[in-house]
Amino acid sequence: MAIKLPRGLDGRTRDKNPPKAGEIRQKRGDTLISTLRREYGVSFAAGFRSDAKLETVRERTGKSLHQLVRDMPKKK
Repeated sequence: MAIKLPRGLDGRTRDKNPPKAGEIRQKRGDTLISTLRREYGVSFAAGFRSDAKLETVRERTGKSLHQLVRDMPKKK
C-alpha cells in the first residue's frame, strides 16, 4: 500500500520534516519502469525493459526522473 504524502502547489511531493523540509522528495530508485509508465505514459524510458529499475535508468542515462519526463517525445 502506497503512502499518501502531501503535495505542494506544483503538485510534487515535498518533505515536511527537518533537515530536508521543503525539498522535493526523490522517487525511490527501486521503482520499476512499468510503474512509471503507468504514470507518465508508455514512451517513458524508451529502450529500457519494463522490469528495469529507475536507478538503473538514472545510472545509464545520467538523467534525473524530472529530466527523463521532460525529454519524453511530445504527444501529437
